[in-house]
Amino acid sequence: MKSKILIAAAMTFSIAGFSQKDEIKTADKAFKSGDFEAAKTALDGASSLIDGADAKLKAQYYFLQGNVHNEISNKSGAVEGYKKAIESYNKLLAVEEAGKIKYTVEAKKSLAAISGKLINSAIKDNESKNFEDAAEKLYMGYTLSKKDTVYLYYAASSAVNGRHYEKALTYYNELKDLNYDGSELKYTAVNIETGEVENLGAKQQRDLMVKSKKYKDPKDEKTPSRKGEIIKNIALIYTQLGQDDKAMQAYEDARVSDPNDVNLILNQANLYFKQGDKDKFKSLMAEATQIAPENADLHYNIAVINGEQGNVKEARESYRKAIEINPGYVNAQLNLSTTYVNEGNGLVDQMNALGSSRADIAKYDELKQQKDNLFVQGAQILEDALKLNPGNQGILSQLKNIYGALGDNENFMKYKKLLGE
Repeated sequence: MKSKILIAAAMTFSIAGFSQKDEIKTADKAFKSGDFEAAKTALDGASSLIDGADAKLKAQYYFLQGNVHNEISNKSGAVEGYKKAIESYNKLLAVEEAGKIKYTVEAKKSLAAISGKLINSAIKDNESKNFEDAAEKLYMGYTLSKKDTVYLYYAASSAVNGRHYEKALTYYNELKDLNYDGSELKYTAVNIETGEVENLGAKQQRDLMVKSKKYKDPKDEKTPSRKGEIIKNIALIYTQLGQDDKAMQAYEDARVSDPNDVNLILNQANLYFKQGDKDKFKSLMAEATQIAPENADLHYNIAVINGEQGNVKEARESYRKAIEINPGYVNAQLNLSTTYVNEGNGLVDQMNALGSSRADIAKYDELKQQKDNLFVQGAQILEDALKLNPGNQGILSQLKNIYGALGDNENFMKYKKLLGE
């Protein structure tokens, strides 16, 4: 009785083995004829039995499965198909690593080809603003060739552009753990015909082009390190995700890497303000202006932050400083004007709350005069701005609105006409 059971088991194993071989043979035939879906179906039929197969059959199965998914994805461009192809090829490599190598060389060629397809497809996705797919393809390209860490960097950038912050954070933290630098040596020379500086790839190639007398002034130029940018982006993403404690630690790390990055200082200052530490906020603001006292954009950003935090006096001072450095700074002029208009509008609620007594009427007239004076200050800022930026639509539109609110019909119609309305 015992021997019968053993014989039955052996027969079952034999049938299973023949079934696997038949399915793989069918799949191979379908694949060679170009019927990739039929090949996939045949391989799916053998999938439940392949774990118990010998190494030779497993290798053949995984190699064919990788080829099938690869070809299907070449037609559809589907990321999931490439993922399955990569998984199959990697299983094949693992099987053949400890035994006879038959398919490994071809599988590695296919993986390299898939990497190239993914990168090219990611470039197109970025151009069409399909950032999520671009990030995923770039990351897959990186996993296929870990030495090409630049793909991981670009994957993080694509994720940020698509506002997929958690994915970007994962990629940036991986770059940080890898101590990724990102700087590179470029071999440049000036194209004598065009006068343009060109990156000529390898040093040997550049030197040959210079010897040809078509290029001159060869230089070896090292691009800046990306370490500071990566740490800074980690901090900004933590802030975006509302993880303030992690953001603060990341800002501290970033400041060590790049202590003179003014925008980094501003972002950390804003986080301190959010946490209620106004003294640290003001200290960092002062530090930023010491680093770049003649940076109009810096003073503008300080003004914007102060405005958002309700520090109107400080905001006006910074807007004026930005305009002093850059007299044609339209956004600073518009925002400075708006601070006076907003303050004037803030008096309207007080005016509307008054009654009809003699005292209330007198108070109303007083507040109205204050409001009008503030509107006039706002208009004067823009009248001065218009001298340096004649025809600027933003300035013209705001002047029209201010004069309309003042009841100055003459100037209202003047600017309405200039706007072509």
